[in-house]
Amino acid sequence: MSWGTELWDQFDNLEKHTQWGIDILEKYIKFVKERTEIELSYAKQLRNLSKKYQPKKNSKEEEEYKYTSCKAFISTLNEMNDYAGQHEVISENMASQIIVDLARYVQELKQERKSNFHDGRKAQQHIETCWKQLESSKRRFERDCKEADRAQQYFEKMDADINVTKADVEKARQQAQIRHQMAEDSKADYSSILQKFNHEQHEYYHTHIPNIFQKIQEMEERRIVRIGESMKTYAEVDRQVIPIIGKCLDGIVKAAESIDQKNDSQLVIEAYKSGFEPPGDIEFEDYTQPMKRTVSDNSLSNSRGEGKPDLKFGGKSKGKLWPFIKKNKSPKQQKEPLSHRFNEFMTSKPKIHCFRSLKRGLSLKLGATPEDFSNLPPEQRRKKLQQKVDELNKEIQKEMDQRDAITKMKDVYLKNPQMGDPASLDHKLAEVSQNIEKLRLETQKFEAWLAEVEGRLPARSEQARRQSGLYDSQNPPTVNNCAQDRESPDGSYTEEQSQESEVKVLATDFDDEFDDEEPLPAIGTCKALYTFEGQNEGTISVIEGETLYVIEEDKGDGWTRIRRNEDEEGYVPTSYVEVCLDKNAKGAKTYI
Repeated sequence: MSWGTELWDQFDNLEKHTQWGIDILEKYIKFVKERTEIELSYAKQLRNLSKKYQPKKNSKEEEEYKYTSCKAFISTLNEMNDYAGQHEVISENMASQIIVDLARYVQELKQERKSNFHDGRKAQQHIETCWKQLESSKRRFERDCKEADRAQQYFEKMDADINVTKADVEKARQQAQIRHQMAEDSKADYSSILQKFNHEQHEYYHTHIPNIFQKIQEMEERRIVRIGESMKTYAEVDRQVIPIIGKCLDGIVKAAESIDQKNDSQLVIEAYKSGFEPPGDIEFEDYTQPMKRTVSDNSLSNSRGEGKPDLKFGGKSKGKLWPFIKKNKSPKQQKEPLSHRFNEFMTSKPKIHCFRSLKRGLSLKLGATPEDFSNLPPEQRRKKLQQKVDELNKEIQKEMDQRDAITKMKDVYLKNPQMGDPASLDHKLAEVSQNIEKLRLETQKFEAWLAEVEGRLPARSEQARRQSGLYDSQNPPTVNNCAQDRESPDGSYTEEQSQESEVKVLATDFDDEFDDEEPLPAIGTCKALYTFEGQNEGTISVIEGETLYVIEEDKGDGWTRIRRNEDEEGYVPTSYVEVCLDKNAKGAKTYI
């Protein structure tokens, strides 16, 4: 099967067919290109969807994701992000392995097709030229033959005419001979050109055209094979990411299987448990017998003296009604005026901490949170205090790391005085040590409150008792006195609304203690000269060439505080960065 033998006379149709084949190839390239755009768009939409439902940092929503079901949802979002990445891989591979390759092949194919059909047209033009020469020679031979016949007839006519002179007859005979010779020459030329044309025509239809058409056929078959290979690559690109997509889906299934409803239920308990015991039974008061309502005051007082009121006013029933029912105040229960209590707080030194308790009550009324979280139920207060203790311990560790760094730098200065003055670090070292001592005292204060709360809880773990027991001896009596002022003898919170409303004006004296901490402003920028791995608490990792914001310059300790974004900040060695402070900043200068 050969186009050269089977389609020897279909030059124009082959030219149209090969052009159609190139158009099909370009159409397939366009199809794959649009598929890559769809994959990129789909991946982008998946990433935006995953980002949209990610919990926001430092928000209440982020705290809710401690439940296993929410963690599974976060894992699902992360897996969907990886899933989107695989669609980006599909787009990239199709673009590099199919689109770019086929586009280059189309250009080569067009050039090859142009060359082959140029050779075909050249052969056509040659055979047409030979045909024209043959036709011209044939017409000339025909014309000469006719001229020779006419000359012969004229000679014969002249020879038969007796009136014509002999000279005219001779002239006619010579003219006939000339025409006859010209006819013979034309015949010979025509015969030669005919043989040449037949040879050229044989070469054209049996050699040149078959070879050219064979090349065109091979070119077309290569195009067909190439588009088939591209379709296989198209499928393989999808097939290559199926295992990874399967892992993403397996990750979603694994996250779903990790959901533990019992654990989530326990987390709900830990989040909302108050630590109080349920209220006891309410005694029945019988009003049907008039005799019981006319009992004398003496008998009532005698019954009180004998301890019988415990049947009705037992500690359990009385102490546990407060979370649900407001206590009725008897007219006999007269409170001291708040001004008297305030004067007593101000003049009595042992109860100065109780004034802080009163201040916290006022701040709570005004919307601020007391320092010891006394506005919370016992269990929630214990959790907040434990969280505060952990935060303070982290701050202490951070300061200790800074002290160690300053100490090491001082040792370097001692060994190499040309690098710096060791005495210049003494002030910073003393300041850090003072900060550590303040944080330790603050920690002891919160641990004392924590021990106080854990001592009142009805049930707590043995580990928590051991931890809080370390600080029982450090709990000052003034703290307990404050707690007694805030709570009733049965452990319930009984601050009076009237007391809080009367002394709201005093809260303005303590506003400074509840101001929110504002982030430090940027005073310049810095460029990392070297890569630094911040492995200690309070440090931050930087990459060589990275540009960051400076929020606190070197205080002489060899460390500079920088910020990458709102959530990432820390210290790096000053020698690792090139600092450029703002001209408007105080003491602006450049460190290298």
